[in-house]
Amino acid sequence: MNSEAIEIEFRDAVARVNAHTEPFPADILLKLYAYYKKSTNDYGRPNSKKPIINAFKTNALFQIEDITEDEAKQKYIDLVNNYFLYRK
Repeated sequence: MNSEAIEIEFRDAVARVNAHTEPFPADILLKLYAYYKKSTNDYGRPNSKKPIINAFKTNALFQIEDITEDEAKQKYIDLVNNYFLYRK
């Protein structure tokens, strides 16, 4: 899949996540956060009011530091698709 097609699917996946009204499990949220930040080249520091949440977010970013933007987009897409396919 080329970068343009990945970008379109990525935007659709982001829209699905943003439209979802139920809470996501914490592990899924952290992965979504990290893949999204990597996909959008947003390397700003986490800004939660709770230091423990910032630590978890930072750790999630460290875990994916060696993948490309397109790989991060594809992983985000796959995670969203799997979540909505298998959720109860």
